[in-house]
Amino acid sequence: MDAQGRGRADNIDPADQWVLNPSTGEYELRLAPSAPRSPVPGPRRAAPGAHGDAVDDRAPGRGRTQVPGRERRDTTTPGGDVPGPRRRRGAPEEPPPGRRGRRPVKKKSRAKKIVLWTGGSMAFVVLVTAGGGYLYLKHLNDNITSVSDDGASTGGFSKDKAINILVIGTDKRTGSGNEGYGDSGSVGHADTTILLHVSKDRSNATALSIPRDLITDVPDCPTEQADGSSKVIPGADGVRFNTSLGQDGRTPSCTMRTVTELTGVTPDDFMVADFNAVKTLTTAVGGVDVCLGKDIDDADSHLKLKKGMQHIQGETALAFVRTRHSVGFGGDLSRIQLQQQFLSALMRKLKSNSTLTSPTKMVKLAEAGTKALTVDDKIDSIGKLKDLGMELGKLNVKNLTFTTVPVVDNPAEKTPVTVVLNQTTAPQVFQMIQDDVSFSEVAKKKAAAKDAAADRLKGTKSAASDVRVRLLNGGAPGGSASETLTWLQNDKGVLKSENAGNADAPLSKTTLEYAPDQADQARELASLMGLSGSALKPGKSVINSQGLPAMTLTLGKDFKGAGVSLTTPTKAPEGVQKSTADKVECAK
Repeated sequence: MDAQGRGRADNIDPADQWVLNPSTGEYELRLAPSAPRSPVPGPRRAAPGAHGDAVDDRAPGRGRTQVPGRERRDTTTPGGDVPGPRRRRGAPEEPPPGRRGRRPVKKKSRAKKIVLWTGGSMAFVVLVTAGGGYLYLKHLNDNITSVSDDGASTGGFSKDKAINILVIGTDKRTGSGNEGYGDSGSVGHADTTILLHVSKDRSNATALSIPRDLITDVPDCPTEQADGSSKVIPGADGVRFNTSLGQDGRTPSCTMRTVTELTGVTPDDFMVADFNAVKTLTTAVGGVDVCLGKDIDDADSHLKLKKGMQHIQGETALAFVRTRHSVGFGGDLSRIQLQQQFLSALMRKLKSNSTLTSPTKMVKLAEAGTKALTVDDKIDSIGKLKDLGMELGKLNVKNLTFTTVPVVDNPAEKTPVTVVLNQTTAPQVFQMIQDDVSFSEVAKKKAAAKDAAADRLKGTKSAASDVRVRLLNGGAPGGSASETLTWLQNDKGVLKSENAGNADAPLSKTTLEYAPDQADQARELASLMGLSGSALKPGKSVINSQGLPAMTLTLGKDFKGAGVSLTTPTKAPEGVQKSTADKVECAK
């Protein structure tokens, strides 16, 4: 700051006015007594008199005087607009006159304020400034760009359910300084796509990377146009995943629909970032530390770094996440692992005290995040992003697992350029996300609940010929009960079975209800059907058409056909690449 500008309000960094109170673990607005009044409105403590004088609303006899022409700020009471002067660093805190000093207040843990990607960062800043930051919040709201989800989402995330956020990085060259990156004519394809699944109990999360060169089907996509009308953009079969965005006018909602068709998981919301997001976010936090297993000199991505730990931000960070020819096998799958390492490093930096205790960094993060991201219209305000960030902030990074959709080289190509799903392992990965199963170690209470359900499968089993069961369709495709009945009787010898029609209400999961004396029959049928312990519901029997007690098997929306196992995998399949955000890994 130059001498002429020193002390002027417009030269004061707003972030420097927020100070961490070590007694509470919260940020407070601190202004020097001679500083101008903050332009951010806060709660007023006095109403102006007839001539604009401040009216003293305190009890008489406290020595307060009026200052004509302006409202007085209370710097002496705990409830005043501006807290009292700060004590010197390291000096003991003075107790109020006439009162005994209190024990130091234990600092609140900030572990629950872990910030994830951009939503959590902005949420933290909003919480810090919400007490008196109306104008600043309005400014951040004005930064946000949103587009319609076109009905492709669940309708937005819920606090009491698992959360699925689709994060899309495009290769569109926007902003100055990006001329040397990507395809100059790109309309903004889905260059980097991650489906972030956060468990219902917020104990774990999985970040699933989807290769841009994966051959898949893109469904038809109803899309809102600029004039408010709707247009159906035709889908395409057997095309690269990255064409789900940008190509033929497709919007992020088309990528959402493609992910749903591919994985069976419908995203709640989406966030889209361009090249500038990586540069501005890493600069805002002061850079991140990454590890290289070898020297890299990549002319295509403009990355030139030495082996070992390196501190990167801005242009270098963007080059790091875009390089691929100098790592691994030189393809997109190698680059995905590099991007996952980068995001892990960013997560660790966002969680660190050097970020969480710096108002300057947090304000810069809010500015960078709201400007760099395009979000769906269900999270198009700071308030909604704050709520999302609070949910994401409950996550411990050691239980955030990065993995990639299992793929193999496209067998239709002599020289493989694209990839296709690994039909052995990919369905298991998708099923784990659908069923909210962790890829990492999680809280013991969750494991204990699973153990209790698994215990239902332990014990003796009856013969198939002794199993007596009624089948109901509770949300499965039409004809499922009839198909399963035929399969059970002809292929498995469960002759005492019958089709009882449709259930009273649809179920999301297939269930088998049985009486205590039918437990051995339940275990046998579970073995034949591939039911997990959680599908078994101890209860009561129902009288069948022959007047005999029978179990009730209700085929839910998860039912995939007779003979198809419904047992949820409890861990990732062998050979599936994964890493957790708390670990430092070196790119090779």
